[in-house]
Amino acid sequence: MRFAAFILMALLFVPGLAGAADSGVPNSLTAAEKSAGWRLLWDGKSTDGWRSPKADRFPSKGWEIKDGVLTVMPGDGGESTNGGDIISKERFSEFELTVDFRITEGANSGVKYFVQPNLKPIDKKTGKPAGSGSAIGLEFQILDDVRHPDAKLGRNGNRTIGSLYDLIPADKAKKANPIGEWNTARVLAKGKHVEHWLNGVKVLEYERGSDAFRKYVDGSKFKNMTGFGEWPDGHILLQDHGNRVSYRNIKIRKL
Repeated sequence: MRFAAFILMALLFVPGLAGAADSGVPNSLTAAEKSAGWRLLWDGKSTDGWRSPKADRFPSKGWEIKDGVLTVMPGDGGESTNGGDIISKERFSEFELTVDFRITEGANSGVKYFVQPNLKPIDKKTGKPAGSGSAIGLEFQILDDVRHPDAKLGRNGNRTIGSLYDLIPADKAKKANPIGEWNTARVLAKGKHVEHWLNGVKVLEYERGSDAFRKYVDGSKFKNMTGFGEWPDGHILLQDHGNRVSYRNIKIRKL
């Protein structure tokens, strides 16, 4: 048993195999994580390193930092209509990202990557850039699949938790923790290859720019955006969708 336990612990600390290890202390890094190149993308106490996609400063309302938790405050349920999204000041190209998140009943949010803050959302009716809405990027969907109507929209469940929003559905065998409990999202982006993991289980993977990926884009709300999702780098984004959702342990390492 001792030998088996040793092997298990060794596997957990292999960089890239299981993501960031759990130190047991929120918003902190183990020695093994530091050695593997992990760092905190959010320090657990301030707005350092984050800003609005629309300004060089952090939103003046709509977000709360308390007891090591970063929380989107509830609004009218609209997309980026309260405090608005926040993005990392730094851009990333190849990376491994882990984020703990906790949702409330009926909540909607998302962790986006390769975000391009200067791109405008597309108006569904006109096909032209709209003046408001969430900044454009690839999205790890965060959702209450049972209570939020978005779970039944899109195609084949591609707007449910863990999915690549409006493009690729997460594996139906995924296991999300109950409302009010913490979940962990993991995004691995190496070259053109991307993976989504939910609570330690891979729920989808794809190749940016592949024929299959472009087919997904053509069937999505992003079809009018030339080169959608194929940018060389971009920001990390936490989405304000008007519902209370909390984040912590936001860690990243460059590959």
